[in-house]
Amino acid sequence: MPSFDSLFNAFVTILVTIDPPGLAPLFLAVTRGMNRDERQQVSVRASVIGFLVMALFAVAGASILSVFGITLPAFRVAGGFLLFFIAFEMVFERRQDRKEKIGDVAITKDMIHNIAAFPLAIPLIAGPGAISATVLLSGHFEGFAAQAALVGIIAICLVITFLVFVLSERIDRILGQTGRSILTRLLGVILAALAVQFVADGIKALMVG
Repeated sequence: MPSFDSLFNAFVTILVTIDPPGLAPLFLAVTRGMNRDERQQVSVRASVIGFLVMALFAVAGASILSVFGITLPAFRVAGGFLLFFIAFEMVFERRQDRKEKIGDVAITKDMIHNIAAFPLAIPLIAGPGAISATVLLSGHFEGFAAQAALVGIIAICLVITFLVFVLSERIDRILGQTGRSILTRLLGVILAALAVQFVADGIKALMVG
């Protein structure tokens, strides 16, 4: 069973890459015109789909990589660079602009009936960053108990995301533009440090191998 530090590190990594507070205003944007019950249904479905996608990569991520002949250390390095790029976008508020464009495209294409699957579940919840982080973490969580713990962490993060969706109107009012900006930048710095650690671990494993 992984240590508490490993579990906490996994929790922070996944939660930061999903970025629930940053999704709150986007959730309101893509569900505008819906009543509270409809929004809750969308929240449940998006969270479940996001969980299933991320749980798949947590359990079978290494197998999926092996099909393409990619080693886990190589993916750690590549994934670490990807996470660092996402962290860079978060610190300089470029990620939010990109997410808003995704939301606008979904609305203009009249995909409200599928809004939970796209763009909420994929790519806003289970996006490239979150999937990469999940696969990277799965390499440190070997064995049934460890994988179950990782899936449990993903479930907790998705429950938090669901609660943020449900309380999105209130959270958006409390944080405001300044609060969202500060929180996003803070999470970006944390993610950058975690990304550097992933790259360092990957390079070390490649050199040993």
